[in-house]
Amino acid sequence: MKPTLLSTLILSMLASFAHAGDAAKSNAAPTVAASTAATAAPISGIDTQYIDTSVRPQDDFFTYLNGKWLKSTEIPADKASWGTFMKLRDDAQENSRGIIEAAHKDKTKKAGTDVQKIGDLYASFMDEARLEALGTKPLAGELQRIRTLKDKKGLPNLIAHLSKIGVPTPYGIRVGQDARASTKYATYIGQGGLGMPDRDYYLKLDDKRMLEARTKYEAHVAQILTLSGAKNAAEQAKAIVAFETELAKVQWTKVENRDPVKRYNKMSVAELAALTPGYDWNAALAAAGVGNKLDYIIVAQPSYLTGFNQVLATTDLATLKSYFEWQLLREYSPYLSKAFVDANFAFYGTALTGVTENRPRWKIGVSTVEGALGEAVGRQYVAKHFPAERKARMEELVKNVTAAYAQSIDTLDWMTPATKKEAQAKLAKFTPKIGYPNKWRDYSKLTVRPDDLVGNVKRAAEFGYNRNITKLGKPIDREEWGMTPQTVNAYYSSSMNEIVFPASILQPPFFDMRADDAVNYGAIGAVIGHEIGHGFDDKGSQSDGDGNLRDWWTKEDRAAFQTRADMLVKQYSGYSPIPGYNVNGELTLGENIGDNSGLAIAYKAYKISLKGQPAPVIDGLTGDQRFFMGFGQVWRSKMREAQQIVQVKTDPHSPGQFRANGTVMNHPAFYDAFNVKEGDKMYLAPKDRVTIW
Repeated sequence: MKPTLLSTLILSMLASFAHAGDAAKSNAAPTVAASTAATAAPISGIDTQYIDTSVRPQDDFFTYLNGKWLKSTEIPADKASWGTFMKLRDDAQENSRGIIEAAHKDKTKKAGTDVQKIGDLYASFMDEARLEALGTKPLAGELQRIRTLKDKKGLPNLIAHLSKIGVPTPYGIRVGQDARASTKYATYIGQGGLGMPDRDYYLKLDDKRMLEARTKYEAHVAQILTLSGAKNAAEQAKAIVAFETELAKVQWTKVENRDPVKRYNKMSVAELAALTPGYDWNAALAAAGVGNKLDYIIVAQPSYLTGFNQVLATTDLATLKSYFEWQLLREYSPYLSKAFVDANFAFYGTALTGVTENRPRWKIGVSTVEGALGEAVGRQYVAKHFPAERKARMEELVKNVTAAYAQSIDTLDWMTPATKKEAQAKLAKFTPKIGYPNKWRDYSKLTVRPDDLVGNVKRAAEFGYNRNITKLGKPIDREEWGMTPQTVNAYYSSSMNEIVFPASILQPPFFDMRADDAVNYGAIGAVIGHEIGHGFDDKGSQSDGDGNLRDWWTKEDRAAFQTRADMLVKQYSGYSPIPGYNVNGELTLGENIGDNSGLAIAYKAYKISLKGQPAPVIDGLTGDQRFFMGFGQVWRSKMREAQQIVQVKTDPHSPGQFRANGTVMNHPAFYDAFNVKEGDKMYLAPKDRVTIW
């Protein structure tokens, strides 16, 4: 089970391990020299070459702004989608590749150093001939562990072991900040263990595409088991899918899992045991490494654990062993021979997302290294690719956007003074993190060998697991980052009450040192506002400035907030990227609040930055036009139909075109900037426009 503390600007599409390693003592700053570009006359920062004048901005702002790009751009064969984010990620990956391949080629690297580990992990991944010769031999011990399971009493220990090496299991145990006592760590338990993206893929069989995916999934499970030497693979696959289907039936939906209060169920081990009669939680917790360190457990989905226990009771041991064997092989297929790699891609790449060609091996190798040794690569990445001037200017933008938020809270007409005071107190406690961590993770205890890819993957996963588990009983590490500097994304953590902007997102079109302020406030300014907005969305607003779940609202103010949130749910639920699949307005509510609040606050911050002076006209565009265009162009993207379905089913973010159009339609200044009138397709009546913050 992966941590759920982060509200991100986008979801990561890169395969990776959990970040591993402890914080290093060094806090050295990057050594990149400052650019002189900022001294030149500012540019607009708008990609005007993509404007499609055959489309009116008043009718479809997204297509007007990006139309020529949409018409001329083909999604690369190895991608499920393509656009601004993906292009930046490719660029960042190229930069990381240079660092990783240099480490790989370094003949002077010393054993135990980060350079040695980076280079040798990459070497082990790129040695395809060795992987072909080995087949499934590197997993022989793990397969034997599963196959020799004597009875169900051994399941708690098996699940704990598999979790440590990164294998999905029906429940996960992790350590994170206590959501109601954020000064200490607590142990969490939550649902997991499905091999397809969402429970709908198992249960919504009246949907032709869901049924087709399930059919292909069962065939894929059989294929992988056959490759591993199973004699009755088809029978096992049928039983595995049936077992996962029963798990899916008792799992909470993604919408249900959005409620942090419902997910916080504090109980003793005895109370946990009462949920699941006969299941040995003492053994499970001891094997997980937390048994002797906890006074209580926080259960995310109590009804799921009860359901899981019932499913377990009615499932024969042979099926359970087949299931765990499958999950092991599924997780490790990318690190085995070509037959496993190709079969894994055929389902998870082509069948699920429509991608026709796997990524070049070096790209997957780079992702593997970054997943296991992300901050070791990131440290070099920052030194080579992140000028200090970017951080300084970003700090100024954060300061201005935060100030605009404070002003906006004071002027809200729907919130009473008592709640405003609490909101201001929370805002004042926000911690921004920009570019890179103050201290870097220490990977000295991670062993990496150039000829042992599966072993490296296992050790990296276990290293990351132990790093998480050993937090229990220790002080909160407020220097920790949830993303690497080379990640093109940003996030808000409710328990830390922090907003984090990695180095790689601080470049065009999000952040352009050469550009006039208008585009930067519309792009990265809206990102800053978006992440602050998560602190005040339907989830984040249930936590206070110290990161604790606490109701700091008056009843009347919460009702007023909910009225506006319900309007946003209705608005976005009406958007459909492909026929028959609408945006889930409830699932995407938090991100939609982030987008809408972020843009509104960024606009106010932009106006503050002008200090009463008129904005220049650049490229024939006014300041306000450039502001909204800066926002709209960052969502430039296109997606394969199969991936679009996955996105609608699983992603808490709306599709890019609705993040652009849906957001600006709620903003009064957009109407003025582009002369949008009643009768235009982008027009919403004032009573239907949603403004929360």
